[in-house]
Amino acid sequence: MQATTSRIAARVRRIKPSPSTSAADRANELRRQGKSIVNLVVGEPDFDTPAHIRQAAAAAIERGATRYTLMAGTVELREAIVAKLERENGLRYAMNEIIATSGAKSAIYNAFAITLEPGDEVIIPAPYWVSYPDMVLACEGTPVTVACPESQGFKLAPAQLEAAITPRTRWLLLNSPSNPTGASYTAQEYRALAEVLERHPHVMVMTDEIYEHIRFDGETTPHILVQAPSLRDRTLIVNGVSKTYAMTGWRIGYAAGPVDLIKALDTLLSQSTGNCCSVSQAAAAAALNGDQSFVAESVAVYRQRRDRTLALVNEIPGLSCATPPGAFYLYINCGGLIGKTTPEGKRLDEDGDVVMYLLESEGVAVVAGTAYGLSPYFRLSIATSIETLEEGCKRMARAVAALR
Repeated sequence: MQATTSRIAARVRRIKPSPSTSAADRANELRRQGKSIVNLVVGEPDFDTPAHIRQAAAAAIERGATRYTLMAGTVELREAIVAKLERENGLRYAMNEIIATSGAKSAIYNAFAITLEPGDEVIIPAPYWVSYPDMVLACEGTPVTVACPESQGFKLAPAQLEAAITPRTRWLLLNSPSNPTGASYTAQEYRALAEVLERHPHVMVMTDEIYEHIRFDGETTPHILVQAPSLRDRTLIVNGVSKTYAMTGWRIGYAAGPVDLIKALDTLLSQSTGNCCSVSQAAAAAALNGDQSFVAESVAVYRQRRDRTLALVNEIPGLSCATPPGAFYLYINCGGLIGKTTPEGKRLDEDGDVVMYLLESEGVAVVAGTAYGLSPYFRLSIATSIETLEEGCKRMARAVAALR
């Protein structure tokens, strides 16, 4: 039987597949066809999960911790989250203000699901993680994207926030350090944004802190609630263990916030996904409570990769990249290539054309900036070996040199 779009709800037809996933799929398809591919798309650590975390999961299996848990998460995990927030962020939360979710993405999506009425607005600074606008659309909200150019560090300015707020604004979504740019807000910048928010008490704040520990300036990430405690009752903190502890496949995120939001999340999840994996929860508790040396060691490796790749990229005519203070991506300005022509005679009119040219001519897979809401750029992941990054840059340089 032939499927028709009429079977699919309008709210789902409004969203699109993840562009980064699509780019990875295309690269894998070409590899299966025999093409040599340098995949610089994937946004996940290339390290193994630390041994003590894996051992905690194995121990959980052996002791029979394989049944349903409390919807909000095990006591062990939520206590670990409470301790982490106080130890690392200077924030105090009670157990009933914490919920574990199947990845940070689940926390974000379901927070929109419990709060958005049709037409409610969510302010999203651009560049943004590709899933943010579509999650809002899936919940029948309206994403309000605000372009934050490279000249202001890819960060939202207070005047921009003020101009974007309307009576329908429900959330401001902040991601620091950011995917795709690595942009990180300073304490002063958080205070300035908070001053605007204090004039608009109907606006809630969601902070996506999944790259919190991947910073290269040696400083801890400032928290907006430390700078503006008055926002606590309308702020939802979202975090997880995926990026920090190389646990992307374990699917554990969490949210911390006002009791009414956490209770509503608990209710919705109890009627949809249920609790997150019991074994993964044991592993996540071990990650938060245990030896943290892996974090510093992995960040040092990312920094070496960032510095080497940045130097190589900035030597390529037509490409330039600002130094990202966090995360594990380079957001590369390819404006100098727009208008050039490939050896086959195709004109490069946008960053999507540049990305396709790099893939088809030299087998370098990256993601176009249009996916992140700000052009002309492309995102390159440094979550791979130095050798792979050097090979990718060599191929990009060769591709650029062939343009006319």
